[in-house]
Amino acid sequence: MKVNGTPYRSLWWDGDKGELQIIDQRWLPHDFRVQSVTTIQDFVDAIVQMRVRGAPLIGATAAYGMALAMKLDPSNAHMDTAWDVLHATRPTAINLRWALNRCRAALAPLSEVDRAAAALSLAHVIADEDVEINRNIGLNGLKLIKDIAAKKPAGEPVRILTHCNAGWIATVDWGTATSPMYHAHDAGIPLHIWVDETRPRNQGALTSWELGSHGIPHTYITDNAGGHLMQHGQVDLVITGTDRTTRAGDVCNKIGTYLKALAAHDNGVPFYVALPSPTIDWTVSDGVADIPIEDRGSREITHIMGRSDTGEISDVQVTPDGTTGGNPAFDVTPARLVSGLITERGIAPASEDGLTSMFPDLAG
Repeated sequence: MKVNGTPYRSLWWDGDKGELQIIDQRWLPHDFRVQSVTTIQDFVDAIVQMRVRGAPLIGATAAYGMALAMKLDPSNAHMDTAWDVLHATRPTAINLRWALNRCRAALAPLSEVDRAAAALSLAHVIADEDVEINRNIGLNGLKLIKDIAAKKPAGEPVRILTHCNAGWIATVDWGTATSPMYHAHDAGIPLHIWVDETRPRNQGALTSWELGSHGIPHTYITDNAGGHLMQHGQVDLVITGTDRTTRAGDVCNKIGTYLKALAAHDNGVPFYVALPSPTIDWTVSDGVADIPIEDRGSREITHIMGRSDTGEISDVQVTPDGTTGGNPAFDVTPARLVSGLITERGIAPASEDGLTSMFPDLAG
């Protein structure tokens, strides 16, 4: 996607410097900053501090972290240590473990002298695969938007609600939930996107920044407004992303997703989830019972970052002194509330049969 007319991925390899470059998302949407990631601790900090965020992007970042680890020390012991350190950064998004396991499985049989080059090559492959997966998710989701548009009067927009940011900066490019929107807009289909603010980190502002840069009409709304809009017939379709999906079709996504699914179910609004296959956890069937939910720091609740009228970017406390903030970062939406899973291979029912039929080679 483009930023001020220049094409970017959310991360890229600078061959001249021999370093990974990332967009430091802590400063968005107010400031666009690029950061070099040069040490293992840099990779850990980038993931923990959400300089990079979004399940697919975390996975790709971890793959480059393993590449750096193999450059520093290609021994089995160091590979295992790097796996442990990177895996401990965030517990919920399954792409992190998927990417680390893929790297270790590919590198373990190799001689130490070959591991550094192979690890970097694999990281490039994982990043490129993510771009293609998300492009195809967009093409498959486009069919849903076209069907809705065909039933509307000419020129009337398809109104889509999304939660959090499942956009190109949460992946390597295209995004998951946003990919169908980009494809629809580029195909000339009128759209209007309802963008949940998604407290506490207000990641909906990132979605607004993305959509605005691409020229897609949208409105930024409070998290509690979605149900009201659905009650009044102002939402045609909900599309969210996912950080982990069970083999039974339960979806773990940013906190508040479950409430949107309940509101959509009550009002007969289709609720779809954009699902890249690496985000399926084939080892888990009960999302509520078995998916670990990250509990983040209190300060994300008690403070909020913004830009003042003078242009200064700073944190502002929004709670009384001494107030403790509870901060579960994700919730689980049961499969029964999901209309379908938009994957790179097509749209699957949110069920074990649906996913295993779509991915027989992966289900195991």
